[in-house]
Amino acid sequence: MPKIYRDFNQEELDLQYNAQATVGDISPFVEAYGEQSALAHSTLTYHEGLSFGPSPEETLDLFPAGKNAPLLVFVHGGYWRMLSKNESSFMAPNFVDQGVAVAAINYTLSPEATLDQIVAEVRRSIAWLYHNGAEFDCDPDRIFISGSSAGGHLAGMVLNGGWQKDQGVPEDVIKGGMLLSGLYDLEPVALAYPNEWLSLDAEAVHRNSPLYFLPEQGCPVVISYGGYETPEFKRQSTDYATKWQAAGFTADCFEIAERNHFDIPLELAKPDSVLTYKMLALIA
Repeated sequence: MPKIYRDFNQEELDLQYNAQATVGDISPFVEAYGEQSALAHSTLTYHEGLSFGPSPEETLDLFPAGKNAPLLVFVHGGYWRMLSKNESSFMAPNFVDQGVAVAAINYTLSPEATLDQIVAEVRRSIAWLYHNGAEFDCDPDRIFISGSSAGGHLAGMVLNGGWQKDQGVPEDVIKGGMLLSGLYDLEPVALAYPNEWLSLDAEAVHRNSPLYFLPEQGCPVVISYGGYETPEFKRQSTDYATKWQAAGFTADCFEIAERNHFDIPLELAKPDSVLTYKMLALIA
C-alpha cells in the first residue's frame, strides 16, 4: 500500500487515529464519565442547560464555587460526534471543593454540524460566560479552559487568536489551558477514517488546525497525553507544545504513564492527581 502521510499507509494511518483500538471496549470509561458526572449533579448546586447560542444544543451546566470564583470550562471529546455535557462534569466536585467553578459545555455533534460550526459554538460559550458569568458568581477575568481529545482540539481553537473581537471579548479572555490528548493539526485526521463524518477539505483543515493560528498573546498551557496512546496522538501534543514555546509562550508538556486516551481526563476528578495539581497551579 502507498504511503499517504509521513511513513503511514492508509491502514496504518487509520490505526494511528483509532484511539478506541488502544483499549478495545470504551464503554467502561464512558460509564465512568456518566457515573461521576451524575454524582456531581446529585451533590452540588448547579445551573442546568444554560443557553449560550441560537441552536438547541448550545447549552452548558454551571457549578458555582463561591463569590467571584475562577472558572474552569471543560469541553468534552468523542471525536466531535458523541458524548455531551451530561457526561462531562466529573471534575466538578474536585474543583468546586477547591473554590473553582466549573462549566461543562455542550455543542452540536458531527455530522449534523460542520467542524466550523462546532468551533463557533464553543467560542460562543466562552463569550457568553465572559459576559454573563458574574451573574453566577464567576470572575470573568479568570476563565480557564480544558478539553480532552476532540475537546482538546476545540480548546486549542478557543486559545487561537482572531475570533475574540467579533465576540466582544478581550484577546486574553482565557488565562490558561489544559489540553489532553488533543488534535492540533487536522491534515492526517482528514486523510484517515474520521473524515467519513467530518468531510474536511484542505481549507477547512487549515482554518481548524490550532497549530497554524497561535495567538499574539498566549497564556500558559499544560499539554498531556497517556502513555498507552498511539505515536501520532503523542506527536500531535509534542508538536503543538513545541510551537507554543517557540512563540514565546509557556507550555508544560508531558506523558502520564499507565493512562490511555479515555481515562486520562478522569484524573481531573482526583484531588491528588498531577493534572489537578497543575490545573490549580495555573489558576493560582
